[in-house]
Amino acid sequence: MYHFFFLINPISGGGQGKFIYDFIPEIMSSMHFKENEWHAEFTQVEDLDNQIQKALDSTETLIAVGGDGTISHIFSKFLEANSSPKLKIGLVPLGTGNDLARVLNLYKNFLNKGLLFLFRNLVSANTSPLDIWKVNGQYALVNYFSSGIDARIAHDFNKARKLGLINSTSIVANKMHYVKRFIKDRHYFLKEGKVTITNPCTQLKKSYPLKGYRTIIIGNIPSFASGSNPFYKSNKSDKVLEVVMVPNLFSFVGAILLGNIPFLGVLYKKYFLKSIKASAIELELEPSEFHQLDGEDMSQKLGEKIIIEYGSQAQILSL
Repeated sequence: MYHFFFLINPISGGGQGKFIYDFIPEIMSSMHFKENEWHAEFTQVEDLDNQIQKALDSTETLIAVGGDGTISHIFSKFLEANSSPKLKIGLVPLGTGNDLARVLNLYKNFLNKGLLFLFRNLVSANTSPLDIWKVNGQYALVNYFSSGIDARIAHDFNKARKLGLINSTSIVANKMHYVKRFIKDRHYFLKEGKVTITNPCTQLKKSYPLKGYRTIIIGNIPSFASGSNPFYKSNKSDKVLEVVMVPNLFSFVGAILLGNIPFLGVLYKKYFLKSIKASAIELELEPSEFHQLDGEDMSQKLGEKIIIEYGSQAQILSL
């Protein structure tokens, strides 16, 4: 049984994963860990499920080196395998959004203090509980789920990147491409559909029509789309989701720009962009609707009915 198992996405962060892989032996040796106490390997798309399962079965602490997509795959397998609640999971953030890493105070430390600081502190960090939700019983929701204009933007961005129209490895450049997509997709509205929300206190259900809204955002953590926070009093371990239905473009821009501003952001989210708390959610939307899950494009993959329910809790390393 390894003390640490590092799963490294070699293409995340413009290829930073490859550099980190080469650097791990020196870091672990400097912290007096023997070679047989840890293991590191690159993720392989065609064998990722088996790699994750092997890691879950053979370590006390699994550390993902990559973006939100990498950690999302790990948590999906974590749910499927019903892994031990004693297993610790960590993250070295290399993606574009890095929403979970922001909440765990990893992203800022990585940017400001560097890889060595993050590694040294991560391997000895305390854990805190993190809710994991199931989407249609198959996928893990850790950060957020959304349907609407933001998912359309993410879909178009990813499509352009796959076609080679976007080849930048710069996080800043990628965000500028997102801005361009926003300008092009700014007229997008949700089509026919509704959301049914289960109240966490009374367990009563209430349905809301969604036609004409710009987006619906469902959050597990207080971070969305690269650090925005449209949720009022969100908590990552309270077994409750926050649901925000955004009626117009003004509200959408406000959700992105104002949510983290002290006092003003709280007032905006409390009185103008209201969150509804939920212990379970059912979405009924057109098959052609756009969806994203933890920053990953899920359009045309989930069907007309999407059920989100509580799955489990994991122990996550945080600073």
